[in-house]
Amino acid sequence: MKFGKLVDKAWEEKTAAEILKAPPSALEGLTEKHDEALAALGIKSVGDLAKWKYFQRATALAALAELDK
Repeated sequence: MKFGKLVDKAWEEKTAAEILKAPPSALEGLTEKHDEALAALGIKSVGDLAKWKYFQRATALAALAELDK
């Protein structure tokens, strides 16, 4: 699968499993400074970020907001 603009150029040819193990800076727009800040919150990989309860809550609220019109 091609991940295009979802990930940094260096990660475009990697599998989803590899990207989930990668540091957050593998995502397009994030840098090593973001890795450091997120590591302070216990987030060391893209997978950790995806499972982070505050990310999941924010995503759920954003989805529900679309229905709350």
